[in-house]
Amino acid sequence: MTTYGVLVFEGAEELDFVGPWEVFTVSAMLREGADEAFLIAERPEPVRCNKGMRVVPDHLLDDHPKLDVLLVPGGRGAREEQLSNQALTGWIAKVAAQVDWVTSVCTGAALLHAAGVAKGRRVATHWAYEDTLESHGDVTVVREARYVVDGNLVTSQGVSAGIDMSLWLVGRLHGRDHARAVRRYMQYEPAPPYLADEPL
Repeated sequence: MTTYGVLVFEGAEELDFVGPWEVFTVSAMLREGADEAFLIAERPEPVRCNKGMRVVPDHLLDDHPKLDVLLVPGGRGAREEQLSNQALTGWIAKVAAQVDWVTSVCTGAALLHAAGVAKGRRVATHWAYEDTLESHGDVTVVREARYVVDGNLVTSQGVSAGIDMSLWLVGRLHGRDHARAVRRYMQYEPAPPYLADEPL
C-alpha cells in the first residue's frame, strides 16, 4: 500500500496539487483501493488556493496517517508568505526524513529549500522562478527538464509538469505498464502547444 500526502496551504497553485492528485487517485483506483491519498493542511478550515478554489483538508500537520510520498505544491503561497511559516517548513523537514519519496511542483521547490530538504540537491522549478531559487544558494536548478530525480527527491517545473512527474513516480512504484494504464484512463496525451493555433 502506498499513501500519498498532498500538502495544501493558502495560496497554493491549484493544478500543482490537483494534477498529481488525479494521478495518485487514479493509480489507487486501478490498484483496487490498495493506495490512499490525503490532503494535509496546517488548520482544519477550508484553504483558499492561488486562484480562489477552496479545498477542505483531510488531515492536519500534527494528525495524519504515515506517509510514503509527500507532495508540496507551489504558487504564490509557496514563494511568499509560507516561506517564513516555520510550522509548515518544520513539518516538511520532519516528514521528508520519514517518507520514501519527497516531491514538489513548480515553486514548491522553494518550500523544500526553506525546509532544508532541497539544499545541496538538483531541482526543477517554474521557469520564472529559476534565478530566484538559485540565488538562495546551495541548490542546483536544472532548467531544461520537466522533472528532476535526485535520489528520493523528485521536483518538477510549473503546473502541468507535476502530472508528468507523478506519472513517472507511480511507474517507479508500481511499474511502467501501470503508469501507462493511469495515463490512458486520464486520456493524458498532450500535444505540442502550437496545435492550439490550428484552424478548427
